Amino acid sequence: MTRNVHDKTFDLQGHRGSRGLMPENTIPAMYKGIDLGVTTLEMDVVISKDRKVVLSHDPFMSHFITTKPDGTFINEEEEKTFLLYQMDYEEIRKYDVGMKPHPRFPNQQKMLAVKPLLSDLIDSVEAYAIRMKKPLPFYNIETKSLPMGDGVNHPEPAEFIELLMAVISAKGIANRVTIQSFDFRTLTYLHSKYPAVSTAALVEANDPRTFEKQLEELGFTPSIYSPNFQLVTDQLIRTCHNNGMKIIPWTVNETEKFQELRKMGVDGIITDYPDMKQ
Repeated sequence: MTRNVHDKTFDLQGHRGSRGLMPENTIPAMYKGIDLGVTTLEMDVVISKDRKVVLSHDPFMSHFITTKPDGTFINEEEEKTFLLYQMDYEEIRKYDVGMKPHPRFPNQQKMLAVKPLLSDLIDSVEAYAIRMKKPLPFYNIETKSLPMGDGVNHPEPAEFIELLMAVISAKGIANRVTIQSFDFRTLTYLHSKYPAVSTAALVEANDPRTFEKQLEELGFTPSIYSPNFQLVTDQLIRTCHNNGMKIIPWTVNETEKFQELRKMGVDGIITDYPDMKQ
């Protein structure tokens, strides 16, 4: 199996850049992650109406983080009417996602910020790392898709992956990228067309499938198994390693749990607080 990520290094991943500290999935969040010494910048991408690859966790303008161009906040009742797949990027970038106070992350630094294009983010991050004399980061990019969202919230898996890989290939960073997803269809397509690219299977805490069934549905062994941290046991770690996979759980925000999982032998951890004592 082709491996291109951190074979011996513990992989500290900044979730959505460094969501506990900076506005999620923004360029400043990625800068903060680099400042704090993460190995990998974790992020989410969606596709706009004009087929641009845009950083966003949700397929719509979330009420938790979004301010409209007129300065008013988007509310929960209306957020799903602002579908990014139905908006050109020039419209998307008019919405601020850095100023609204986040109820779950009171220590987030507030600033004007937009949902960036993945291409712009890569250019900015690479230049920043060089300027700050930091190692060039790895990227863990999640495709935000689900079967019921095809054609409504996002394109079908093949188009999604081709649009994403076009950016990654153009920027010359494929050997520092992992593509992760809960939607195994995107990983299966990616592996069939771009087998050298690292993959991570995301698994929810309430996933009813057995480990064996998950791999069967994928049709191949991914580079990384990435479960909700509550699923991690000594046995699961052994099983992953015996199958040639790394195990990198998400999203660990308590120091005690972080230290416990690291001692158990996980290969990395995804956290909102990359400044956490390790």
